[in-house]
Amino acid sequence: MRILRGLESFPPELRPTVVALGAFDGIHLAHAKIIRTAVERAAALGLRSVVSTFDPHPMAVLRPDRPHEPIATAEENLRRIGECGPDATVVIPFTLELSRMEAEDFVERILLGALGAREVVVGYNHTFGRGARGTAALLKDLGERLGFATRVLPPLQVQGQTVSSTAIREALRDGDVETAGALLGRPYALAGTVLRGAGRGRSLGFPTANLRPDRPLLLAAGVYAARARWDGEDGEAVVNVGYRPTFGEDQYWVEAYVFDFAGDLYERGLVVEFLHRIRPEMKFSGVDALKRQVAADMETARRLLASRRPDR
Repeated sequence: MRILRGLESFPPELRPTVVALGAFDGIHLAHAKIIRTAVERAAALGLRSVVSTFDPHPMAVLRPDRPHEPIATAEENLRRIGECGPDATVVIPFTLELSRMEAEDFVERILLGALGAREVVVGYNHTFGRGARGTAALLKDLGERLGFATRVLPPLQVQGQTVSSTAIREALRDGDVETAGALLGRPYALAGTVLRGAGRGRSLGFPTANLRPDRPLLLAAGVYAARARWDGEDGEAVVNVGYRPTFGEDQYWVEAYVFDFAGDLYERGLVVEFLHRIRPEMKFSGVDALKRQVAADMETARRLLASRRPDR
């Protein structure tokens, strides 16, 4: 997949196209369906498939008073988009000026003019243009007038819930990583570099990898059963997300204890996939009470993770 940053980099040889249009944060199951539909339509029509998305996320520009909480990094989003098979992704810089462009101008200047769209695929709730006037209904109407087809995908239901980035964020804020994973189609994950901490985990008998996350955290504080991956290796883990209130700290940490691992992960990249929440964050009366709870958490994590293994 070619990654094109900015409309000025879009080459003429990619036109005409079928365009999948959206903000695409997290590339959940509904996003993947939109993109794969565009890929299938392009193959059927003998055209190129192109994903048109934005960076930064529109909400980060339109609502600067509300810090945007991305589900995934821009790099991960692009990697996930690539897995869906489009020929190219064009990343359009989102600015206040772009947000003030009328929907009709966006269609004529960007979708038709710059990208050469013959067909556009969107989700049922996608909006674009000044004041979010560009709805699926308007896109269909413009298509009939300007000579391109519009394909609008209906809501996608998983476990009785509509798949959306909003629903995933809400699940993560509640610590419900099972629901978030079901809507994403994969476990919710964080990546980062392992840093040296205060060494408390080692002194308590369970050395942890202290992770600096690659983005602002959506996840509720608590203890989770997880899988960890690093340098082509992986292992099961119990992970604490939070402020370590027993020690009176106020800095947010992600600490992973990888079962049956005795190596050194300092300064290495680590990916943590959250599979189950074991409990919320708690403050203990002292170190002994904390150690007893950690031992119980580890036993619970092992049991939950064993139930997921293919041989079970």
